[in-house]
Amino acid sequence: MKPNYFISKDKSLLNVEAIQEFIANSYWGNNRTIEDVKTTIEHSYCFGIYTTENEQIGFARVVTDYIYFGYFMDVIILDKFQGKGYGKKLVAFMLEDPIIKNLKTLALKTKDAHKMYERYGFNKIGDSALWMSVDKQILE
Repeated sequence: MKPNYFISKDKSLLNVEAIQEFIANSYWGNNRTIEDVKTTIEHSYCFGIYTTENEQIGFARVVTDYIYFGYFMDVIILDKFQGKGYGKKLVAFMLEDPIIKNLKTLALKTKDAHKMYERYGFNKIGDSALWMSVDKQILE
């Protein structure tokens, strides 16, 4: 069966207005403006998930040095697509991306999605209620 979605790193496909509206109304978005969102997209490694008709389902970005560290940010699924497994598909895709897969440390902050990220190897950091990471760096 052909999937009813696709994931792309092509920033030209992103519906920046839909992304900004969702983020600006989120608990972490701080009323982020459209210009703020455009700037964060410009300076991040981005992923979009879409219907086969190119409608934005979700978005995520990674702030990274492309060698050692990646910080997952703004991982979202638009309201009408939530609860259908798209978030899991997006995160799984991101973790299999060649650049992300080779990073030594991944980090993120979440208030409410710990269980989802734990299934992908993220662990809570110290006594923080928000920070999680995957650390593949071997210290000698």
